[in-house]
Amino acid sequence: MRIAVLGASGATGRLLVQEALDRGLEVTAIARDPGRIPLSDRPGLTKAAADVHDPDSLARAVVGSDVLLSGLGNAKGDVGTLTAGAKAAVASGVPRVIWLGAYGSGQSARAAGALTRTLLAVFMRAELADKVAADVTVLAAGGTVFHAGPLGAGPLSPTRCTLPLDKAPKRLFPATVSRSTVAAAMLDEALTPRFPGQTVIPVDHAPRR
Repeated sequence: MRIAVLGASGATGRLLVQEALDRGLEVTAIARDPGRIPLSDRPGLTKAAADVHDPDSLARAVVGSDVLLSGLGNAKGDVGTLTAGAKAAVASGVPRVIWLGAYGSGQSARAAGALTRTLLAVFMRAELADKVAADVTVLAAGGTVFHAGPLGAGPLSPTRCTLPLDKAPKRLFPATVSRSTVAAAMLDEALTPRFPGQTVIPVDHAPRR
């Protein structure tokens, strides 16, 4: 299987690349500047240049890929990049797209609760609409959207779990989840599809009943 990783120079994207390589998969790591991808050349790894605002460049980069995973983010004030990325990913010709979004936005807003919704509205403002629009694009194409809570630098959790929205833990504020765990959960979905067309939540461990 060949995995394409969009946003491979970012904090989550590089972990997606590393996790896929560790599982013995072939990986095309994609960034606007492949020289910024912080991984040494090794068998199975191809680095490719593409810009989500140039859909043809992404389509060329992902030729031969079976799944496209996105660790793409947007900086403060950067509006439109995620929507452009989602549209380019869906139009790229890759059969499946697995997208990273934000817990408390779009479909997970109700599950996250009023406090989280309010905080996202305050701190993301214009960026929030971009995230939601990107999610809608991916979901409409049958892709899977991962809505992660606050991302931490902890280790990969051996007890990680991916939950549908109706199983979301009831908390005042979402628990932190490590980027490594999120990357692994997204790769789990790439290898064994369980949630096509759904928004899901990656957590470090299953909630207690």
